[in-house]
Amino acid sequence: MTDLVERLVPDELWVLFRRVVPPTEVIRPQGGGRRRAGDREALAAIIFVATSGCTWRQLPPVFGPSWQTVYRRFAQWSRARVWARLHRVVLDELGARGELDWSRCAIDSVSMRAAKGPLTGANPTGRGKPGSKIHLITGRNGLPLSLGISGANMHVSLGLEPLVRGIPPIRSRRGPRRRRPAKLHADKGYDYDHLRRCLGKRGIRHRTARKGIESSGRLGRHRWAVERTVSWLAGCRRFHRRYERKAEHFLAFVGIAAALICHRRLTK
Repeated sequence: MTDLVERLVPDELWVLFRRVVPPTEVIRPQGGGRRRAGDREALAAIIFVATSGCTWRQLPPVFGPSWQTVYRRFAQWSRARVWARLHRVVLDELGARGELDWSRCAIDSVSMRAAKGPLTGANPTGRGKPGSKIHLITGRNGLPLSLGISGANMHVSLGLEPLVRGIPPIRSRRGPRRRRPAKLHADKGYDYDHLRRCLGKRGIRHRTARKGIESSGRLGRHRWAVERTVSWLAGCRRFHRRYERKAEHFLAFVGIAAALICHRRLTK
């Protein structure tokens, strides 16, 4: 195994990944044929594509499997929602260690250019060019708890309720699993009474900047964490522009980036 594979997929991440990856199907029980490429090498190649931004055809041969094999493995795991399950497993490990801070969560979104595919739309902040949008909720320390994608023309306020419902029940150091933050900070794009009522019914205190009354800058003391997470997502160069035709593949890369961000906290 090359040093590059071990660096991209350390032992701790590999142990967690083996808990969520579906079992390998034996196509030829009688033997014969070419040996199946290793899952760890394929996972390292997928992470390399996500972080470097290279195309599948540009994948270097140092990983072992061909780019066609890596892409098929990526598509198979995406259909099985492996990346979302990996993100949740890493969150469970963080929650069990007390690394998740639920006291002040924040919500935000980021838009990017999109070449083609579903869940794209005219970006109102990008001269009407087609784009996609990533919505996310992070904890007080910036760890992503819930993620979603949409077209760039979708208003950010429409993503709040699905994101809040999408927070999975996460383990705690002591007590039952938790999935509701104590307080949620948002900018003026989420200044709507029905959103405040939705959060209130779930027992979540809201802190949203009101249009024409206060500046969004006052919330910067607590919202800087989600802004930092957006910059962490930009560290995955695959997000500089969306090239995936299928929405599930684009969402898969978002899940990979979130799992890597959370796993870095585990290894600190």
